[in-house]
Amino acid sequence: MRHHGHHRGAFRFGFPGRGFGRFDRESMLERLQAYQRDLEQELADVNDLLKRLESEPSTPPQAEPTAQI
Repeated sequence: MRHHGHHRGAFRFGFPGRGFGRFDRESMLERLQAYQRDLEQELADVNDLLKRLESEPSTPPQAEPTAQI
C-alpha cells in the first residue's frame, strides 16, 4: 500500500526535496527556531488536554436509543 501526502525532513520546513546548499544558514536557523516554537506550543496544548481529561471523572459511554420499526 502506498501512502500519499506524508513528507518528512526538509520538505516539512518549506524546502522541497534535498539541496540545503541553496539556502543560507540564517534563513534555515530562523525557520527551524519558528518550527520548534510551534512544536513546543502544540506539545503544551496536548499536555493541557491530557491533564483536563485525566482530572475529569470518567463516565461510561451512553447507549444511543435504537429506533424500533
